[in-house]
Amino acid sequence: MSGTRAVDTLIDLMARLPGLGPRSARRAVLAMIRSRGLLLDPLAQALAEVARDVRECVRCGNIATEDLCPICTDARRDARQLAVVQEVSDLWAMERTLAFKGRYFVLGGLLSALDGVTPERLRIPKLVRNCAEGVDEVILALSATIDGQTTAHYIAEQLAGQGITLTTLAQGVPVGGELDFLDDGTISAALRARKGLQ
Repeated sequence: MSGTRAVDTLIDLMARLPGLGPRSARRAVLAMIRSRGLLLDPLAQALAEVARDVRECVRCGNIATEDLCPICTDARRDARQLAVVQEVSDLWAMERTLAFKGRYFVLGGLLSALDGVTPERLRIPKLVRNCAEGVDEVILALSATIDGQTTAHYIAEQLAGQGITLTTLAQGVPVGGELDFLDDGTISAALRARKGLQ
């Protein structure tokens, strides 16, 4: 490719990122090299800082620079409402709407027998323990896919008999849709129109 091992390694690593293929990675790396002071040096510094300081919130799974993320430590948030999401990007999508004032729990994926994704890999046992600490409502804000529905039903079974109200997002979320790709208005409307899980 470039004939320079360091540049080729950077292109290869960039091409592994979601949404970037080899061509996009090459263009991005060339743009960074051309604008070293504006892009490459600040990016290298930001990457080093993130690698050093960012970790997973021990309570909810969000990303943070401390053991607990800012949402979990915010006393204004309603600790009795817990929105369960698939990934941190879904948490961010819901936060963009400013419609939800509770707390979150990030599963880290969805149950999938084909891919070998088990409840333990998704932190579902930790979710059940967290719900025993004064949670009144669990909003299953999962993707409207087969895996999302399977995961929602599994969580509902695990929380049965605990006196917790279980709701899901309204069907304003399209079947097969993922929260990170929805506009703020759709997420807000779906959150307001949530319904009980049957």
